[in-house]
Amino acid sequence: MRYFTSPYNFIHQENRKVKIYDTTLRDGEQTPGVKFTKEQKVEIARKLDEVGVHAIEAGFPVISPYDEDAVRAVSSERLNADILCLCRSKQKDIDAALRADVDGVIIFLAVSDLHLKYKLKMDLAMAISQASASVEYAKDHGLFVQLSAEDATRTSLNSLIALYTAAKERGADRLGIADTTGCIRPKGMAYLVQSIRKLFDLELSVHCHDDFGLAVANSLAAYEAGIDAISVSVNGIGERCGNAALEEVVMALYALYGVDLELRTELLCELSLMVSRFSGVPIPVNKAVVGANAFRHESGIHVAAVMKHPFTYEAYDPQLVGQERKLVFGRHSGTESVREKLAACGMQVTEEELAEIVKRLKTLPIGSELIDNGGLINFAKRVLAERARDG
Repeated sequence: MRYFTSPYNFIHQENRKVKIYDTTLRDGEQTPGVKFTKEQKVEIARKLDEVGVHAIEAGFPVISPYDEDAVRAVSSERLNADILCLCRSKQKDIDAALRADVDGVIIFLAVSDLHLKYKLKMDLAMAISQASASVEYAKDHGLFVQLSAEDATRTSLNSLIALYTAAKERGADRLGIADTTGCIRPKGMAYLVQSIRKLFDLELSVHCHDDFGLAVANSLAAYEAGIDAISVSVNGIGERCGNAALEEVVMALYALYGVDLELRTELLCELSLMVSRFSGVPIPVNKAVVGANAFRHESGIHVAAVMKHPFTYEAYDPQLVGQERKLVFGRHSGTESVREKLAACGMQVTEEELAEIVKRLKTLPIGSELIDNGGLINFAKRVLAERARDG
């Protein structure tokens, strides 16, 4: 049994597969203060490929000669994953992508009233004409093309349909929905995906931001509604509050929806630590899937139950994501959990001795380090030695 699912889970799409494309090297690098070296980008890309993600968005090559060179370095690795890059709807951006030798481009353009008026300073017809020309140019040069509507979740459906219709007519391979400010709710995302799906037979993708903490929820809502590809980033890093976290989306699909994407999930923790180290962005201890506390138990009730059967307080085996179960002891520990752990380690104590050990645990000074499995034996021996000495 590799994972446990609630009897109340409802698998909407009956294990329908979906593509995972990672944007750690592009949107992740747009995290304020983060800058990967070319060598780090290559190393992250190799690890992503080892995990088995379907595509890697390697960067935004037109930004600078350095960025173009870094994207080219990732492309030259000839990984199994498709290598994509971001482009504005401009010919010079696509030319930079071609020089970087990528497999495909994600061309983005906003057609929301807000962006058209204040950022682009053009009307809808002009924007669509510009996007159409870019899609056609990229397809003429043999690239896979995704046309993404930036700020799609604050754009009228009619404007989105007009943009996507033009992109399809010019040969786009995939249409992208970007929740640029993370402001849509899961039910709204499902409605939007379903509405676009009814009108277009092309692949659809979703790119969610986490401004309201809904990036993963919205990505899963998009999956339920029939999305074909989900944009993610390792540890959820990215602009402002970040993107949908790769490890959370993948494990939710696996354990809650029954979707095995045939990824090497046992490498997720290793990948997470690599990106944290290179980016300088720490992993919160309570981070889902890869955080230090994800499989660490201290509460007496929890520890005692986990020792009897791990799934009482865990949804899946920690080894599935490269983690380890950790039982720790301190002020929240209970008699039953301490007794079971000591017995499991071959240390037999009387009820009086056990009571003294638990008492000492509960009176540890605030700020004391938690005691792990091996430390509990040493702690118990020290308590008993002091008890015997004091008579």
